[in-house]
Amino acid sequence: MARKVPLERVRNVGIMAHIDAGKTTTTERILYYTGVNYKMGEVHEGTATMDWMEQEKERGITITAASTTCFWRDHRINIIDTPGHVDFTVEVERSLRVLDGAIAIFDAVAGVEPQSETVWRQANKYGVPRIAFVNKMDRVDANFERTIEMMRDRLNAKPVAIQIPWGVESSFKGVIDLVEMRGIVYKDETLGADYKVTEIPPEYKEKAVEMREVMLEAIAEEDEEFLEKFLGGHDWNVEDVRSALRRCTIAGSLQPVLCGSAFKNKGIQPLLDAIVDYLPSPKDLPPVEGKNPISDEKEVRYPKDDEPFAALVFKIMNDPFVGQLSYIRVYSGSLSSGDTVLNAARGKQERIGRLLRMHANKREEIKEIYTGDIVAVVGLKTAVTGDTICTPEYPILLESMRFPEPVISVSIEPKTKADQEKLAKALSKMSKEDPTFKVSVDKETGQTIISGMGELHLEIITDRLVREFKVGANVGKPKVSFRETITVPAEGEGKYIKQTGGRGQYGHCKIRIRPIGGRDFSFVNKITGGVIPKEFIKPVEVGIKEAMETGPLAGYPVVGVEVELYDGSFHEVDSSELAFKVAGSMAFQEAVKKAHPVLLEPIMDLEITVPEDYVGGVINDLISRRGRVLGVEAREKVHVIRAKVPLAEMFGYATTLRSLTQGRGTYTMQFHSYEEASKSVVDKVLEGSGVA
Repeated sequence: MARKVPLERVRNVGIMAHIDAGKTTTTERILYYTGVNYKMGEVHEGTATMDWMEQEKERGITITAASTTCFWRDHRINIIDTPGHVDFTVEVERSLRVLDGAIAIFDAVAGVEPQSETVWRQANKYGVPRIAFVNKMDRVDANFERTIEMMRDRLNAKPVAIQIPWGVESSFKGVIDLVEMRGIVYKDETLGADYKVTEIPPEYKEKAVEMREVMLEAIAEEDEEFLEKFLGGHDWNVEDVRSALRRCTIAGSLQPVLCGSAFKNKGIQPLLDAIVDYLPSPKDLPPVEGKNPISDEKEVRYPKDDEPFAALVFKIMNDPFVGQLSYIRVYSGSLSSGDTVLNAARGKQERIGRLLRMHANKREEIKEIYTGDIVAVVGLKTAVTGDTICTPEYPILLESMRFPEPVISVSIEPKTKADQEKLAKALSKMSKEDPTFKVSVDKETGQTIISGMGELHLEIITDRLVREFKVGANVGKPKVSFRETITVPAEGEGKYIKQTGGRGQYGHCKIRIRPIGGRDFSFVNKITGGVIPKEFIKPVEVGIKEAMETGPLAGYPVVGVEVELYDGSFHEVDSSELAFKVAGSMAFQEAVKKAHPVLLEPIMDLEITVPEDYVGGVINDLISRRGRVLGVEAREKVHVIRAKVPLAEMFGYATTLRSLTQGRGTYTMQFHSYEEASKSVVDKVLEGSGVA
């Protein structure tokens, strides 16, 4: 079966922003105007197509990234609507890994908010071209130009306005297009489906000419081809402007900025035009690079249907009707249901069952998929997030994804014996779905511990256990996930000798450790002359990694250490992998005790928005929580306090802030870094008095 839509007419885009900036509302309007939905869903009514989970409908927030497909101007647009809440940042991370372009949505009143910065940095990491949409232009205090200025200051971005708003706040009626120099007014009676293209009104003419000049100069600065026409007196037209702006956007040197009000149905059609005009197709991007999992040599796949098949699994989901769904992005080649693929990360071949095009949680069965497609696959039993599936004859392993470590934990236990087995199965399925959700067992108490990115994250997990998996469970109080590290270099020796009458065990190694900061681990093999055979080096590293899981101070994982294996000895007969693994563990345990270990606690970035009258009380409360206030910024009628605060002091903060500000304060919090804990905190942890 031949491809229906040419590759150059495919757009894979994500919608990303801070919580409550209007991502899902914008997506709902896109689905309405492209004819996918005949009725607009609303987040506040719990009827949004993309927010299909019960928990999303109740809370009015997006929790899981949902994908859908629509058509505009004969182009297929695959859209992923991502969450804005920091606890679900993994959904943004893995979506951006597989997308070709992104729409960053900003609230015209709040401007660039903390999670906007996080998702922008994630997009930078993966080099994703972006366009920006300044939403909520109908709101009181909406300010288009201030938002653009904040993009420059806070995001180090290069925004270029290709529209300006026609009216503001309650008088916002449409947009003025600076590329074609025309006005667009929306008809409220048709829910924005009909709009009128007009001349630019006289009162906006001067502003439009000035802003267009700024736009053209910004494009000319970044695009040589356009610069020659612009300065050389050559004839250039609207198409030249569009082409140059497209080149700049794909290169990441500029970000076109549009405006509108998704809730009031204004500005969505030009946004769809911008997706088609400025964001790349899979063909516009460089070929994807990986390595051969057998020979370790570099492999390249070009975005063509006749190349060997290669795709990345970027999300796992459990569907109650079809079982495990693996969401994949196809980078090259084509695939039919029933084909056999290789999971290059696991070295296992699997048969593809069904291929599904997803519309949020609704499924459309398809027979074949091609380069650039984002679909769900049934039948991949071994796949986890970040795995590569490919043609068995042409193996390639694409770069996987790295996810943040959980910062908060709770204990969980089944209510009845019947729940015990169900709980284990449910937790296993959910940890496979979500790489930032971890399940472990406390060695001392035997309790099951679940860890995640925040209180809301764990709340959603426990809610799903009850509703989705029908498991009764008791949940303990939240605990902070501390870490341990070392502060000075040290040496350690591990010697494991065991005689059992028959063949014994012998492993001996000497190591040096030193602090390297951050949360990394580095292992350096300095063995020369064969004092430890090559096959026993890896077991030493494995033993060290196992020992790092339990630190010497309070049993928390050890991070930020470089280990150098420099000496040791072996026995011709008695040495084994097990013996060297134990020796490595013993050597690390000895060295880490000498290296002045310290406790690290997670520090959170906090941004609080409050009316001016409450600033003093909120700051005093933050100081009492060991917080460091970084600055207070005055905006229209509110003040924004930015601070760093230990996570251990922030449990239940929402209630405190409500009482301090009579319910008028809001805050967002996200993980910043681990820092050395004070003596009083260490003492409390060691005494087990509730901090940990």
